[in-house]
Amino acid sequence: MRTIVVTGGTDGMGAALARHFLSAGDRVVVIGRSRAKFDALLTTVTGDDQSAVSRADFVAADLSLVADSRRVVAHLQANHERIDALVLAASFIRQRRHTTAEGHEASWALFFISKYLFVTGLDALLGAVDRPVIVNTAVPGARADAIAFDDLEMSKGFTFARSNAQQRRANELLGILATNHNQDLSYVTWGPARLVRSSFAGEVGKGMKVAATVLGTLLGQHPDAAVRPIIDIIDTPAPGRAAYRGAKRLTLTDNDRDHEDAMRLATAVEDECR
Repeated sequence: MRTIVVTGGTDGMGAALARHFLSAGDRVVVIGRSRAKFDALLTTVTGDDQSAVSRADFVAADLSLVADSRRVVAHLQANHERIDALVLAASFIRQRRHTTAEGHEASWALFFISKYLFVTGLDALLGAVDRPVIVNTAVPGARADAIAFDDLEMSKGFTFARSNAQQRRANELLGILATNHNQDLSYVTWGPARLVRSSFAGEVGKGMKVAATVLGTLLGQHPDAAVRPIIDIIDTPAPGRAAYRGAKRLTLTDNDRDHEDAMRLATAVEDECR
C-alpha cells in the first residue's frame, strides 16, 4: 500500500487527488485548514468501502506559518515509515503583500518556505521507497532572474506578478536540491493546461475573483479531469527533474547558474527559518 501526502487536499485539485488515491486503495494524508471539508471529502469516497476511513489521515495546518509546516513534518516523521508521493498543492492567493504573525511575507511562506521544509524534512521518508515522487503544483517556466535574492520577502516593490514569478522559479530550483540529494527521486513542477474550476481561496480584488469564477465556470476543467496527468506521473514516476503543463512535457534548463542559484536559495531560506 502506497502512502500519498497531499497538501491543500481538501479543495480543488488536491481534493480530487485525495479522492482518487483513497478510491485506489492507497493511504492518503491530507493537510489542510478545514476538518469539515476533509470529513465531507471522506463521504464521497467511502460508500461501501469503509476501509477508506482507516486509510485517511487529516492534519490541520496553516502552511503560511513556518511553525505549522515544521509541526506537520514532525507529525509525518513520527507516524510514517515511508512516503511514496508528496503532492504540494496548498494554495491561498493574495494580490497584496501580507505579513504573518511570524513576520514572514505570507505568499512566500506558503508557496515556497513550506515546500522547502516539506521537501528537505521528508527526504528520509521519500528515500525509503524505490520510486519516490514529488509533484509541486508550481507552474513551470519562470524567468531565470525572477528571484530577488537580496529581498526574498519583497519588503520593497512587492507586486503580485513579481511574487508569483519568484515562487515559481524557486520551486524549480528546489527540484535541483531534491534530486541532487536523492538520485531516485522524481521531482515534477506541474501546472494545469487550462483553467480549473475551484473555490479560488484567497484575498483578491473583486475583479480577479469575478473573472476567475466566471471563466472557471465557463471554460475551466473539472478538478477530476485536470489531475489525470498528475495521477499518471505518480503511478509511473521517472527519476530526475521534469516540468509539465497538463500532460505536455516542457524543457527545463540545467546549467551552472541554476545549480549556483539553488544552493544560494537554500542558504538564504535556512537563514530565514532560524
